[in-house]
Amino acid sequence: MRVCETFASLQGESTHAGRKCFFIRLMGCNLNCSYCDTAYARTFEGGVERSVDSLVEEVISSGLSLAEITGGEPLCSPDTPVLCQKLLDAGIEVLVETNGSLPLDALPVQVRKIVDCKLPDSGMSSFICYDNFAKLQKHDEVKFVISSRRDFDFACDVIVKYALSERTPHLIASPVWGKVSFEELSSWVMDSPLPWRMQLQMHKIIWGDRRGV
Repeated sequence: MRVCETFASLQGESTHAGRKCFFIRLMGCNLNCSYCDTAYARTFEGGVERSVDSLVEEVISSGLSLAEITGGEPLCSPDTPVLCQKLLDAGIEVLVETNGSLPLDALPVQVRKIVDCKLPDSGMSSFICYDNFAKLQKHDEVKFVISSRRDFDFACDVIVKYALSERTPHLIASPVWGKVSFEELSSWVMDSPLPWRMQLQMHKIIWGDRRGV
């Protein structure tokens, strides 16, 4: 597997925000979002070639019980499902953060999937794999990264059309840094009848754009 970086930190997003977590960031992404904050992991070149077993050993050695596989786009790597299963077999709780453009089928059902739904201002909304929504488990999450009111309205329409609130209680509204104010998004969330949960990128509040923390 082409690995960009590994590190232990606080989980900054999702319903797991604030938990201690071991991160495995893989190289390579099939999309190019307008607001991408991990452009250094977009290319399929670079990084370090690592075996699945060496990554599992590193997670176990960290002493942490939660691991996230992210990117880039982790589902671009054919070994990601194998890594997930070996971590699960070792007693590690596993999160996979995916851009939502690729099928989830190969991931073990126990994996907690954090699935982006790309919105118009990302420039990538045409790549959404809507078939994924029917495969969500109650422990999975759908994340909507919001740049504008147009994005928020699009997200609301998706939630209603695909009955997402019946599939998972974890529907996350996340503001694009510098595009939507926290107060503005919070007002949209409060005014909506949908069961939104708003998040802030806690790691950015603490560390800014520093990597590996």
